[in-house]
Amino acid sequence: MDLDSFMALREDRWRRLETLSRRGRPSGAEADELARLYQLVASDLAQVRSAAPDPALVSRLSVLLAKARAALAGARPPVHREVARFFVLSMPAALYRLRWWTLAVMAVFLLIGAATTLHYVANPELMSDLGTVEERQAYAEEAFAAYYSENPSASFFARVWTNNAWVAAMCVLGGITGVVPLYVLVQNAVSVGVAASVMHEFGQLGLFFQLIAPHGLLELTGVWIAGAAGLRLAWTALVPGPRPRMRALAEEGRAMFGAVLGLVVVLLVSGIIEGYVTGAPAIPWPVKIAIGVTALAGYWTLVFTLGRRAALMGETGDVERELREDVAPVAA
Repeated sequence: MDLDSFMALREDRWRRLETLSRRGRPSGAEADELARLYQLVASDLAQVRSAAPDPALVSRLSVLLAKARAALAGARPPVHREVARFFVLSMPAALYRLRWWTLAVMAVFLLIGAATTLHYVANPELMSDLGTVEERQAYAEEAFAAYYSENPSASFFARVWTNNAWVAAMCVLGGITGVVPLYVLVQNAVSVGVAASVMHEFGQLGLFFQLIAPHGLLELTGVWIAGAAGLRLAWTALVPGPRPRMRALAEEGRAMFGAVLGLVVVLLVSGIIEGYVTGAPAIPWPVKIAIGVTALAGYWTLVFTLGRRAALMGETGDVERELREDVAPVAA
């Protein structure tokens, strides 16, 4: 088959089908034309697949037919069903597939944080690089705790959520580089380690963990998820496996949307806890910590129950199969 000649002869047909597919309410004549063109383009796609399976053209015609099929069918599934499917299948599956990456990022993060703290504790002369004795003492005995209670809960929650979302966005959006998520994770791990070393210097390490525990268990998990998502994309670019590299990145990139939206929920919950629970003087500390532990347990329960079940069903977090582009088979 001469693919260029084939495309030139049928280009007008394809463009007309695309135009009709965008019509919100086609007339009777247009609907008949849409159905006729759908059949013709489906025949074109079959010819391309059998005689000259060019991936770009196959993908273009597949997407065009999907849009035309949606226009012909008219009705879409109810929104509540799509939302339910996302929260029950897509999002848990995406987070489940990241579970080992998340745990690996967590282990390295905690190792770097602990090593930073031990480094400063073992070398007291380095503490002067963090500020004067008076400044460090004020931070440990006043500023660290005041941070959680000096602002109204609503504005503090909004600021915390925005900051955490920005950190997570840098990890995910810069994930393809592999460098950005590593930089963000190391920077945050060192910051946590430095804060712990200053609190330890003035005997406030217990207060440090007490203030961090209610929200930090879930908040840090959110940061680790973001780092895991970014690093997985980078790994896919380097090692796509049997799939073509661009196809692997497209599939994993779409699947990461489920993880990212799940991450939004995780950071939202941790932000609510930090804004309304951590600094609340009326709530006893055992209750605050129990809330944090319960939130973290809820996340991992969702991952290892709904996520595992969805993964066993073949879900990856990608869009539904009929909405994906068709791909040419490749040798493993």
